[in-house]
Amino acid sequence: SISQLFDIFVSKISVFSVNHISNFASTVVSSVSPETANSISTEETEGKTLPTLEILVGDTTFTAQLADTEAARQLAERLPGELDMQELNGNEKYGYLSQALSTNASYPDSIHTGDLMLFGSDCLVLFYKDFSTSYSYTPIGKLDNPQGLSAALGSENVTVTFRMS
Repeated sequence: SISQLFDIFVSKISVFSVNHISNFASTVVSSVSPETANSISTEETEGKTLPTLEILVGDTTFTAQLADTEAARQLAERLPGELDMQELNGNEKYGYLSQALSTNASYPDSIHTGDLMLFGSDCLVLFYKDFSTSYSYTPIGKLDNPQGLSAALGSENVTVTFRMS
């Protein structure tokens, strides 16, 4: 009957697809050398390996883990770079990027010291105090240890260097 033929057809396609996907995955995995796999400093984030970001403020270096967002990946590809960051509200420094990044903004309810976010598509914001917010941001990263960030940034405008380690 047509129903039986359809069932056989679907099962054959399923077996065919699984075999080809499995073979493709094996080829991709075996083509990456151990040297290549270990050549980038990384941290594990939600099952995906992402590089570590270094943020230099004066003589102080902070490390941050990138968010698993397209904007974070785009920013990482453009580094190293310096950004003149302006003081705002006694809790953040912001600077405008020369090129826009992809956005996937959400409303985080609260901001935490060490959050690195994208406001709009070209404004990078580094927060140095916790507070509640009604604004939307695209996550870029979070400092591993933000202790001393507020003191390093100071109360004036500052130049911050961003680079991948």
